[in-house]
Amino acid sequence: MKTSVRRESDTIEGRIMRVRVDEELCIGCEACVDICPEVFEMQGDVAVAKIEDDIPDDLEDTCREAAESCPVEAILIED
Repeated sequence: MKTSVRRESDTIEGRIMRVRVDEELCIGCEACVDICPEVFEMQGDVAVAKIEDDIPDDLEDTCREAAESCPVEAILIED
């Protein structure tokens, strides 16, 4: 599964960012939680998104960083 990451220059007014974690791929390394705890948390042995729809603008960059840091590309960003 590929991680889709939008760059700031690609921002289109009125679009929202959505994020989800593929729990089947997640290995529980907690990198996303360390980078963006406002969006990600651990539930048992896997990470989940606490916020799935309409990621706040001020968290979009750290959410992207978390997705890019996932060693198994388990984080999918749609915007």
